[in-house]
Order: sequence, then C-alpha cells, then structure tokens
Amino acid sequence: MDCRLVPSVCSYCGTGCGVLFSVIDGTLVGTYPIKTHPVNEGSLCIKGWNLHEHITSPKRLRNPMIRRNGQLQPVSWDEAIQEAASRLRTVVEEHGPDSVGVLTSAKITNEENYLAQKLARTVIGTNNVDHCARL
Repeated sequence: MDCRLVPSVCSYCGTGCGVLFSVIDGTLVGTYPIKTHPVNEGSLCIKGWNLHEHITSPKRLRNPMIRRNGQLQPVSWDEAIQEAASRLRTVVEEHGPDSVGVLTSAKITNEENYLAQKLARTVIGTNNVDHCARL
C-alpha cells in the first residue's frame, strides 16, 4: 500500500489555506490542515475539510458539454467555446450589453481578473462586473 500526504492549497476561496491531501494507492481519500501553514495555522473550514469529496465526486464534470434535444452531450473545447460565444452574442444583440454580467473569482490572478473586466467593458460593453472578494 502506497500512502502519501501531498501538500496543496485549498481551492474554495481566496484565503489560501494549506492542506494535505491523503493519497492511498493513487486515490485521494482525505484532506487535512497543514499545522504549520502561515495562513490557516492548522485550521480548516468545513469546505476545506471536505475538499477531497468534491474533487473525486462522480458527479463532477470532466469535459465540456452542450445540451442538445434535452440531453447533455460531450463536445470539444473549441465547440463549447464557440457555442458560449454565439449565445452570448445573441443575448447582447437581443437585450443589450447591460443584460450581461461578469463574475470573477479570488482564486484567479489579478491579471486574469483584469482581463475579465476588460472583456466585459471593451468587448461586451457592460460595466456589470463583480468579484467574490470585494469589500
């Protein structure tokens, strides 16, 4: 039996808590706090404690999908991006740019957040931009 503890960072919010993933024979089986991590100092919220359950869930999407005739069907990334762009364009044309909002995340970099707001303002034409970590 191969047992390892793999250090990582919790992906639920922008706090950046240190976690140890318990991996047995290549399968993720548990999540524990890193006691010496400067951010969480050995503590985790309920989401962090259960991180492994969401990562390994059989309900998790593993590839892009498009609903056709009421059924989700796997598609390529190129097709999924084209479909999303086409539908977004249709919404903007029919209802105006302010019918669209862009939500970003504390788990992406400042540069990625900057690019998302530039996309919203210069490409889509809306100022409806928000971020989960705003004060």
